[in-house]
Amino acid sequence: MIEIKNLKKAARKILKAIAKKEKIIIYGDSDLDGVSAVIILEECIKNLGGGNLKIFFSDREENGYGINKRTLEKLENETRALFIVLDFSIGISKELDLVKKRGIEIIIIDHHDISNKNPDADIFVNPKQKGDKYPFKYFATVGIIFRLAKLLLKEKMTDNLKKDFLELTALATIADMMPRIEDNEEIIIEGLACLKESWRPGIQALFALESFKSLVLIEQINKINSLLNIRNIEEGMPASFRLLTSSDRKEANQLVEKFLEKSAEKRKKVKEVLRIAEAAVAAKKDSIIFEGDSDWELILLGVAAAILSQKYQRPAFLYRKDKTESQGSIRAPKGYNVVEAMKTCSKHLENYGGHAQAAGFRIKNKNLEKFKDCLRDYYG
Repeated sequence: MIEIKNLKKAARKILKAIAKKEKIIIYGDSDLDGVSAVIILEECIKNLGGGNLKIFFSDREENGYGINKRTLEKLENETRALFIVLDFSIGISKELDLVKKRGIEIIIIDHHDISNKNPDADIFVNPKQKGDKYPFKYFATVGIIFRLAKLLLKEKMTDNLKKDFLELTALATIADMMPRIEDNEEIIIEGLACLKESWRPGIQALFALESFKSLVLIEQINKINSLLNIRNIEEGMPASFRLLTSSDRKEANQLVEKFLEKSAEKRKKVKEVLRIAEAAVAAKKDSIIFEGDSDWELILLGVAAAILSQKYQRPAFLYRKDKTESQGSIRAPKGYNVVEAMKTCSKHLENYGGHAQAAGFRIKNKNLEKFKDCLRDYYG
């Protein structure tokens, strides 16, 4: 049976680490796709008796995206471990070299478009890489992890575990806006069918919200995903991880109330970003939207860029400008491929990656104008 390239190899490596009681470190993106992927893999490893396990997440606002110097600080005392990186696409070759020098083996599992070459991991899993013969290419990372879970657990994958994992996989696949076709459609249909019967107190608390009761299921799912993607990190753990792994309904109810407040704050902040960005857009006739501000929160920029790109039907590049570098989010209407555009202009970037219509980048401030001019030339 055809499987995603290197997925069986990753499963064997993880099973070997569990058997040898080696330390396993899981590092995930803090969006719902990354969080759900981490939860499923963590629960798989624990079900297989793996207790020497450490988990941490990116904090895009504080540390930027992907593996960077601040991330590496968390690994500085680690040696002889298996490091599993989930849902990161942006180039991380220099950082990987530093991790490898400590005797740490690296597995990267990802679903984003590959910008130039594969990262230099011991095992790289991405259905979009060259030589991958699995016919479906549009999983979220959590969809790949669900397939990995089946390889890891085999006969230990009970019906209850399968339903539990499918709930999270369906939620995150929808949240990451993956196309509802073929394998994804099967995941979503099966996952949504059992979601309202979830054992997870966090999911029960979300469906119990009074404001949800008049909504059809897909509207409820979209509201849930919006709440789970707010930025509220405590002790290194994102909001969605804390809620989805909560074992207490009272605690879950309190978390949901906090998320509702944070969500209202987020909407106000996004409106302010849009107000400033649109004032600049109105004064220009560019083929792209390219705006930044030192006061903007990175977590808001994807939502704001999506609104702008649809309203003006052109790619929207929004960035937060820090002292020497800027980080940005990009959204674009159908028919555009911003990863290809950035590949053409990559000499100006520190790193970049994502999907054709949703991506991110990091850049030195001194290169911002050069990057903008290159993009203008690309889009004509």
